[in-house]
Amino acid sequence: MIVRQLCVRQSRQLLACNRQALILRRFSSTETTVDAPVRGAQTLLEFSTASESVRLAAQEAWSKAEERRHAFRGLGSVVRNAYKPEDTIQNPPTPSAVTLELLLASQTHLGHSTSRWNPQNSRYIFGIRDDIHIISLDVTAAYLRRAAKIVEEVAARGGLILFVGTRKGQKRAVVRAAELAKGYHIFERWIPGSLTNGEQILGHCETKVVNAMDEELPHFKDNLTDRAALKPDLVVCFNPLENVVLLHECGLNNVPTIGIIDTDADPTRVTYPIPANDDSLRSVGVIAGVLGRAGEAGQKRRLESAQKGELTYKPVHIEELTGSLDN
Repeated sequence: MIVRQLCVRQSRQLLACNRQALILRRFSSTETTVDAPVRGAQTLLEFSTASESVRLAAQEAWSKAEERRHAFRGLGSVVRNAYKPEDTIQNPPTPSAVTLELLLASQTHLGHSTSRWNPQNSRYIFGIRDDIHIISLDVTAAYLRRAAKIVEEVAARGGLILFVGTRKGQKRAVVRAAELAKGYHIFERWIPGSLTNGEQILGHCETKVVNAMDEELPHFKDNLTDRAALKPDLVVCFNPLENVVLLHECGLNNVPTIGIIDTDADPTRVTYPIPANDDSLRSVGVIAGVLGRAGEAGQKRRLESAQKGELTYKPVHIEELTGSLDN
């Protein structure tokens, strides 16, 4: 817009100069032949002076426009601490960084309608707002830190951690948490009997044996053909309502569980409940990220202990393993 105005202004000034030159030319043609050279020289001098002033004016206007354009870039407000959805998944917070403000912004305090509540969740409820139960964030933060400590200790002792989230949209958070904790994940469907009848369902799966430094030991493969299917040492479930069969099988096999318990869920289904909103993807992303960071810290501790020669579990030699299989 500024360049267009400058062009229009320059064209008008040139048109005025040309009009003056035309008038002077007509006036000089009516003069005598003696005064014609003098009038022509004056006309050329005035025209050159006018064109030079137009050029200088255009150059000055252009420089002022450039100054305004550069000054415009520095105007406006500076946005800090803006919410970026990818940060919760790619760079989740640590358990020590969990604050009530973070939980409030992640909508972990929103429960269900009062008509759908489970009375066993009364100790987790802060109050009621517009016929919706509000979960106490103090309780959520305390239970979340406890669950993170459990995940860290299980990972530090080389345990198998399974992250389960089968609702739509939870896949990325579940996979990211499993990657951080070096665990396993399920985001589609739990196959009933995977724990109670694991020999038939998971017996064909290949088992990989590693040492304390997570280095694969290939000479163990031939001795693990008839070994029973492995079971997780800890199961983290982000939607317990849809995975009642999984939680029941974990109870039958004495596998501890961690689950997000909303106001309509049964807290006795899991071993370590985390009272929070399980319908919000932001809430699930924050909780999954915190537990994944805890598992990452546990794996780091385990590797550091292995490098120092301090094992947190009893090493198994191949002779012992083959002897147990033969018996």
